[in-house]
Amino acid sequence: MARVESSGDGARLVSWPPQRYERRRQTWYYSACLTITVHTVPFAPRFRVHVSTQVRRWATRLDVRPHQLGGATVLLDAPLPWPEGPDRGHRLMVNTLGYDRRSKELAWRRHSPAPLVPELDIVRNYPRPEALFSDPERWINGPGDVAAGIVYHPSIGPHEVGPGLMPRERADLDAWVEEGLRPLLTRVPDLTRVSRSNTPSLLPRSGAGRVPGVRDAQLALQRRAALTRALHGRPLEIDVFWQSPETPAALLAELPKLIGLPAGQQVSSADGETWQWQCEGVDIRVRARPAGPLADALPTTRARGGLRAVRLAEAIEGRCGLVADRADPLLGGAGVVITEIAGKERFAAVPDSDPKHALRIAWARQGRLTQFVNSPDDTDSALEHRAKWTWLDVFRQLGAISPPAHRVGAGIPGNLQYVALWLVRHTRKGPTRCRVHRLVAVRVRPGDGPGVVEGWDAERAEWVPYPELLLLLSQVREPAASGGKETGTGKLVDDSAARGGSRPAARPGVEQDRQRETERQIRTLLFQLRDRPTLLLADAGNLRQCWPGLRNGALDRDTLGFGAEPAQRHTLYGHDLRVLLVRDANARGEVAEWYAHDTEDGVGFAEGVWGTADTEGRVFASTASKPHTVAKLPKGLMKLAPTAQGRIAPGKTAWNPGQLEITVLGCLSEKALTGSGRAGDPPDRPAEWATLAHQLRYHDDYPPLARPLPLHWARLAGEYVLPVAGTKSAGSTSSAS
Repeated sequence: MARVESSGDGARLVSWPPQRYERRRQTWYYSACLTITVHTVPFAPRFRVHVSTQVRRWATRLDVRPHQLGGATVLLDAPLPWPEGPDRGHRLMVNTLGYDRRSKELAWRRHSPAPLVPELDIVRNYPRPEALFSDPERWINGPGDVAAGIVYHPSIGPHEVGPGLMPRERADLDAWVEEGLRPLLTRVPDLTRVSRSNTPSLLPRSGAGRVPGVRDAQLALQRRAALTRALHGRPLEIDVFWQSPETPAALLAELPKLIGLPAGQQVSSADGETWQWQCEGVDIRVRARPAGPLADALPTTRARGGLRAVRLAEAIEGRCGLVADRADPLLGGAGVVITEIAGKERFAAVPDSDPKHALRIAWARQGRLTQFVNSPDDTDSALEHRAKWTWLDVFRQLGAISPPAHRVGAGIPGNLQYVALWLVRHTRKGPTRCRVHRLVAVRVRPGDGPGVVEGWDAERAEWVPYPELLLLLSQVREPAASGGKETGTGKLVDDSAARGGSRPAARPGVEQDRQRETERQIRTLLFQLRDRPTLLLADAGNLRQCWPGLRNGALDRDTLGFGAEPAQRHTLYGHDLRVLLVRDANARGEVAEWYAHDTEDGVGFAEGVWGTADTEGRVFASTASKPHTVAKLPKGLMKLAPTAQGRIAPGKTAWNPGQLEITVLGCLSEKALTGSGRAGDPPDRPAEWATLAHQLRYHDDYPPLARPLPLHWARLAGEYVLPVAGTKSAGSTSSAS
């Protein structure tokens, strides 16, 4: 039997009562869950209904203390006070259970309906928060006519039921939904392959007939060449601040392997703290020291009154002082600091005590990039694996990386440059409790050789090396303020009033000002890119808030719209400009789930670029392969209806590669060429440009990425956008952009 669960994003259908899975002498509960949402599609006049399928897991025990429960979703199954209504017996009521710091006890929160009618009748009552917290399993089984299930989240402990559904189960549920909705709604036609070139020129993995270690050696040479290019002859100075001695040992062992430093080239100091490698233009110096108080929790106060952002800024300034005392002068080289810190769960009990962002700000002021590695006690992954990924991200921050050569064909210009836009948006709940909107732009020119990654400096209106962009992004600050809470108008209100009263309204025109400034920066960027063919990549879900012209209802082929002005030909912004938009599910089901099937009723997954038979189609689907690190599962496993051969199927994790929607908004179509006076030139094939964006999701050092590489790097650059509120100790500061 199924029950309806209403949500702000749509509706859900949940199988109820939950199914049982016996494991480790305990019963674990789970349900099938169908989420139904309504969305628009680029260039399409009609809306679409997306039905996604998941496993909804229920908590049977909570491995947290009451004061650590910030908010857990609870679904109540109880008779409604109006038994003759249309929803009788078919709906689950959504509530939120959490710790109330004012009353210092568990309570229903966020306008939960349970407290409104706490008593069903003279006999039956809704579960009390403390009773539900102490024995969730009892309420899942429903004493009497009332049942309740706490929706599982990893923060409350382990669960033996794995997430996700198998492809065959998705197909069966899809057929069931299609049959139930016919003829009111019909399923969208299946997509077909538009290209057989799924991946760029990647190095082949080890296998039959290949000499072991050859691929690793080739990768090391590629990384070292890119690093040499990015450093421009400067030495690379790396400081490692550790809390456990095995961490620097693993880092020092992994570095030579990743960039192919010959054995015997390492020189260590007498004190055992400094190591140096010099090889073929690469000069790397590593110094390892105990982290000491640098990695301690921030000493944030819980005092009432005053801006929370200002209190956090004062703690950040204190940590910056400690860093300044420990920092050595950076003498003409590139500087990177690797710090071992505890996992974020260690700091969850005290808000704003995680030192990660403070250390990133502090070291950026010293001209150094930062990378972090978790202590061995706070992660399940192997230390060697974490050391490898630490170095790979260091190379990325240095700009020592480049996309592999594509295998699309001659339709792509040889001197093409990639430009990616990403909008960083922080609210008062952001990492430094400060609001900020910042446009990040990254440019990659593969034709200029490896290691040519740049970022846009809006202040100087010029392109700068990627590591310099990161350091510049860290300098964003907020105006100085003291006491009270800041509203959208820049004024301050009393802190107690903001806690208990309604939210301060934003000033009319603030969003319009942000929109105009973002669009102005994008136009300036496009003007700077007219010297060569350019592929502009943007994530529609990320950027459309400040560029409304990217909303589906505003899209028109081969045009760009800004502000209230009529949309214009995209070639007016660049003679050889192409514009591609990507979109994922965006945590709202904006892109439909998928599975692949063949003519013999085989169901599974397949990588590639997919589209419709329409020759004018501009909207494509990109599906990547499963990473080689994901375990293969036997075919035929069913989690919702386990067979005798698959009794352990509910415990398996079903991994479903997400679909990336690619929209070729602007290309040199016949219409675009005619409008720009080049009617005789051969037109673009939109499928080729979608294939190029798909291939940009692949790199030898990464599993298939969620977005094309330039967009991936632009998004990661946003980690350095950490505005700090003005404090008396910090002196005068510049306004945040």
